[in-house]
Amino acid sequence: MPSSTSSSEPGATGWWVRPLPDTSAGVALLTAAVVFVLAMLAWEWHWRAFGSVPGMRNSEGLWAEQRRRIDGGEGDRTVIIGSSRVLFDLQLPVWQQATGRRPIQLALEGTSPMEALEGLADDPDFTGRLVVGVTPGLFFSGFAYRRSAFERYRKETPAQWMGQKLSQHLLEPWLAFYDDDFALFTVLERQPWPVRPGLDPPRLDVRKLSVADGERNTRMWARVENDPDYSALARRIWAQGFSRPPPGGPEEAAKRRDEQIERAAAAVAKLRARGVPVLFARMPSSGDFREAEMRGLPRADHWDALIARTGVPGIHFEDHPELQGYHLPEWSHLSASEADRFTAVFAPMAEAALAAQIPPE
Repeated sequence: MPSSTSSSEPGATGWWVRPLPDTSAGVALLTAAVVFVLAMLAWEWHWRAFGSVPGMRNSEGLWAEQRRRIDGGEGDRTVIIGSSRVLFDLQLPVWQQATGRRPIQLALEGTSPMEALEGLADDPDFTGRLVVGVTPGLFFSGFAYRRSAFERYRKETPAQWMGQKLSQHLLEPWLAFYDDDFALFTVLERQPWPVRPGLDPPRLDVRKLSVADGERNTRMWARVENDPDYSALARRIWAQGFSRPPPGGPEEAAKRRDEQIERAAAAVAKLRARGVPVLFARMPSSGDFREAEMRGLPRADHWDALIARTGVPGIHFEDHPELQGYHLPEWSHLSASEADRFTAVFAPMAEAALAAQIPPE
């Protein structure tokens, strides 16, 4: 008599064996593949209809690839470091047309350029010219949202290198949805879920603002410029930080500012001792963003102090009428067409300021 705890016959008191459809594994696999492809095509169609287009992901691997160009014999190039403003606003093809030089773009959004600046100062392979973008809230705080890119450059594994190549050549040029902003769980997290009583609504994360190519030449995404609701959302996201006091209060903020200026001065001294000219650049901002910067990061205590301490020239958009009057849809970055026009004016100014620091032979 079979045990009630071991019987596998349907209807017996013990285990129940779930009947399976009478089909082959091949048919099941084919069905799953068809469902997967249809779901992927639907997701791709959805984001293309939203305005997304295929483009390179501004990944840590792509940044590391561009940084290694200096190690590979291109150390005499003009290099751009900084945050998202010099990333969006300075267009490499236009710079080349205006000056005959095509820079290497190493700016990282949401990230102080200080670690990149120090890395180049300690790199004897770098003998070119350096443009350092200064976004006050990032530069003088030392905040580095994309710090992992520096670690990727220093310690990239063969598997990471291969993954970057496969993604860069097989996926990114073809798929519009292949963007961190369109990941399924990111989209789900951003839905207007009910907020539990007694809790504040969650902060809004920065949304997709740009498209990039294989050299990290980056332009504002057309939707930011052309969709009033989307640009308003971007402005609302920036505005979340305008009224927040600095961490630790004004005294700690002043201490961090002084520390960053000293770090910059030490790195610049190394570069200039090696004959590398350096230029600081303050890109435009507008609207409530500009007003918040003027209140919390006054020019005299920040930009002017940086220029005086380092002893290198700087181009501040406020000092040049030809660098003013551009359209910034979300207060912080130039639209794509305006970035072309801005670069055509800025690049010759920058190259002249850099060339003036090179002693005649």
